[in-house]
Amino acid sequence: MTRRASPRLRAYLVLGAAGLIAGAFLGRPEPVLLVAPLLIAAALALVIVHDPEVAITVALPTDRVLEGQDIELDVRLEAPGPVSWLELAVALPPGLVARGGQRVVGLQLEPGVDRQLPFGVSARRWGVFHIDQVAIRVRDRFGFFAYERTVDPELSLRVFPRPAALRRAIRPVETQVFAGDEVARRRGDGIEFADVRPYAPGDQIRSINWRLSSRRPELHVNLLHPERSTDVVLLLDTFTDVPGQDEQSSLATAVRGANGIADHYLRRRDRVGLIAFGGSIRWLVPAMGLGQGYRIVESLLDARIAMSMVWMGVDVIPPRSLPPKALVIALSPLLDNRSIEALLDLRARGFDLAIIELAPEAYIADPVDPFAVTAMRLWRMQRELLRDRFRRLGVPVATWAPSEPLDAVLEEVRAFRRNARRASA
Repeated sequence: MTRRASPRLRAYLVLGAAGLIAGAFLGRPEPVLLVAPLLIAAALALVIVHDPEVAITVALPTDRVLEGQDIELDVRLEAPGPVSWLELAVALPPGLVARGGQRVVGLQLEPGVDRQLPFGVSARRWGVFHIDQVAIRVRDRFGFFAYERTVDPELSLRVFPRPAALRRAIRPVETQVFAGDEVARRRGDGIEFADVRPYAPGDQIRSINWRLSSRRPELHVNLLHPERSTDVVLLLDTFTDVPGQDEQSSLATAVRGANGIADHYLRRRDRVGLIAFGGSIRWLVPAMGLGQGYRIVESLLDARIAMSMVWMGVDVIPPRSLPPKALVIALSPLLDNRSIEALLDLRARGFDLAIIELAPEAYIADPVDPFAVTAMRLWRMQRELLRDRFRRLGVPVATWAPSEPLDAVLEEVRAFRRNARRASA
């Protein structure tokens, strides 16, 4: 441990030295006798006080929690001798806060007793956090010395994003050939009624609509919609991140939304993939099942903004991560020209595309300066022109603010797609 003199000991030594100098200068014993108890106490402290031996271990009950949950660090302290006063502090990274705001805890230790101290921590945002510094400070019984020690527990805590709740998904334009929960627009074997037509040789008897056939001179059969699976690719824009207040940012909101959308489609037995498109590109080939859900969450935890001036387009994305007939849901603030051009390129290649825009206006404070107000108004007009450019191409753009539920944003996408189909018909 590192030993440091306390302010009390320094004050005693200063007063003692002043008394000795005053006695020698005045030639009188009274100043020396006045400070003699202080000097004797300081001398005894130097002889009697020994460095304390405190053993400390820090552990986590689990290394994975959900965003917003609390966890308790298991801190164990033990000393062979009595410790009159000990202070413990845990250095927490941004995103983790001490529960109740109490970052420093004080306690006493009995000799030879294993003292367990629960230290509450709240996970405010998702991510991978490392707790690598726990400091203790021990004071002797006279209050003359403070012994400090820093321990590196090498603990890692993975905080998973809490998925946004969804009730309905975005229907793709085309489905895959595999069985699933999505009702295909094409007709075939299924359970969802589509239409009726006159009987033709080769039709199955069970498909005959007996009620209608009894009122017509010929037999009629039911046409059904088959249930097929959907390929969904989540395109996460990691070129830019707009910071906000209270651990909010556009990337944090996008990660929560992507986690909720992936969880919803995976529950429907659809295949879901992920592409983190930015300065560095990460991807997951579309797959289904619980294992894919864990892989997506792990990839979302590693989503980071990587600064790069290199121009990147859709050509750098592996073809397997963008299968044909896939529904591509992009979550982007639409601030970087590389991501905007990539989305336009995807639409030009015929992909079924929907954009959830993480509105930068929701994270930026309103300006006060008149020139800044005018510049903000022009910037918003430019962004509205960009949204109209995508909508004219048949791509829905739904603006998502952190205070709005994701389900309401997806309803805006569904409404646009319904109206677009009616207009094309």
